[in-house]
Parts: sequence; structure tokens; C-alpha cells
Amino acid sequence: MMVVPFPTPPAETAGGESVAVAVDRYLDSVQTKTTRDSYAETLARLATLAGDRPAAVLTPEDYAAVMNRWDGAAAATWNRHLSALTSFTAWAGRQEILTTNPGRRLERRKPARRGDRSIPRTRLDKLFTDDRHGLRERVLWRMLYETAARAEELLSLNIEDLDLEFRRGRVTSKGGATEYVHWATGNARLLPRLLRGRTTGPLFLADRRAPAAGSRAPAAADICPETGRGRLSYPRAEYLFKQATAALDPHGTGWTLHQLRHSALQHLAVDGRTAPELQAKSRHLHLGSLGRYVQLGEQTSAQVTADADADSAARRRTR
Repeated sequence: MMVVPFPTPPAETAGGESVAVAVDRYLDSVQTKTTRDSYAETLARLATLAGDRPAAVLTPEDYAAVMNRWDGAAAATWNRHLSALTSFTAWAGRQEILTTNPGRRLERRKPARRGDRSIPRTRLDKLFTDDRHGLRERVLWRMLYETAARAEELLSLNIEDLDLEFRRGRVTSKGGATEYVHWATGNARLLPRLLRGRTTGPLFLADRRAPAAGSRAPAAADICPETGRGRLSYPRAEYLFKQATAALDPHGTGWTLHQLRHSALQHLAVDGRTAPELQAKSRHLHLGSLGRYVQLGEQTSAQVTADADADSAARRRTR
């Protein structure tokens, strides 16, 4: 009788499951798309550096080589990439792929205390109405400000998620829940121009057609069926925003997309909106999480000084 051996599963190598295959399996297991997209960049670097080796022999030196890329980045950026490695490590441990922790020598960094992160309204008005910037960028920036949403949420929007009549969009929140964000008149006027008759696919598209094959080919859901262009990525959107705002930023470095969320919530707080109203707008689960977004800062200080100066001048005139 002929005995036909079972084929070796593609995930197995001579030394066990490879890093590249383990990374793919882990990302497939992440249910929340925003989390999966956030971790993909970090783990793609791990797969590039050690993809053909067995995942079981990953070392602290491998993880250090991955994190070296962001050694000079802000603490929040460093911590985000380290979280991706930490989550992958925990999953690999549960799968009995790893028996030691390759990230044991890496530590989270303490973010520097930030001052006022909001952007003055006058500068935002100038930015939003400047026709020198592309329509795609102006829609994204204005939508981020008017909705107070996270950048990852809006970049993940598909046209099918839009409700133009009620000026709202269906997003997947940070925790994986389905929620709605709402925009105002300014964005409502621009959106039809951006859509140009498109009815399906990603709302915000990259400049070029997406590769059809290879490691850089995106998922079918991230490609516009009409133009063949892929979904605009967070790093690219962030880069374009920093470049566009460098001239407006007094420090000359440009602002981040997340500062639009900060600005929206802080401006609403200055206008007298209550904490529950701000929580409804930001969609934070806990009121305490709003604290760092609505600390009244430099703009309020300037306004208080100006008001006090005006009152003092009025009293001098009445003497």
C-alpha cells in the first residue's frame, strides 16, 4: 500500500513558522480595522528584517532593529509602534510560537508635557479657504475639524458610509464600535466636488493607481473600482498636512492631523459647550478622557488679557 504523506503546511519551515507568516496570521486575527492598519507598518518592518527566519527565534536585537527607525520620533509615535510589537508578542505567546519576550529590553517613553495644541481659528479659516491646496486635502482637513473625528476613522471611510442628506458618516471607532460623525455646511458644499459621481470605494484616494500584485498591493476594499487608485494612507496625509501648515505654524514645523481634533474640541469648550456635549461630539467613553483636549490655553490667555486691557481703558476714560 502506498503511503502519501501530508504536505507540509506553508506556514511551516525547518525551524517552525516564519516571521512573515506569523505576522500575516496575527494581522488577520485583529478584528478592528483601525488597529490593524495602525500596526501594519510596524510589523511590515519586522517582516522585512526577519521575514524568512523562524518566528520562534526572534531576539531583542530584532525588535531593537525595528524600533531604531523611530528612535528620533516623538514619544507617542515610539509608543504606538512599540504597542504593535507588544501585541504581536502576546499573540505569538498564546499561539506557542514564542517562549520568550523579544521586546523585554524596550521601554515605553514618557511624552513631554504639551502646551496648548489647538490651532487658532483665524489660521484654520485661512487654511481651509486656500485654493492652492488640493480639494482632497481641504475636504479632509475641514472634515476632521468639523467632525472632531480621529484621522484614522475618516481615512477609513467609504463612499457608502456617507449620508449626505443628514451630513454624517458612519465610522468604526477606536474600540471597534460603529458610530456616526457629523459635519457642517463648509464640508457639505465641498463633498460633491470630491466625489465627482463616484458611488463606491474609498472616500479619500491616493494620487496613483494601486499596484495590482505584490506585497504592496492593497486589499480590494481599499481600491476605487472606477479609478484603480488606492486609499490615501495616514502617513501620506500627515506629511501633506505638515508641509501645508509649516508656513502658518509659528514654530515652522507644521501641525499634525490630530491637532485638528484638539482644536475642534477646545474651540467648542471656549464657546461654552458643556462636558456632556463635548463627549457626544468626541465620542469618548469617559468624561475624564476629555481633559487633555479642552484645557484652555494660549488663545484663552490672550483673550482674557485683551478683555482686561479693554476694561482698564474704559475705566480710565470714565475718570
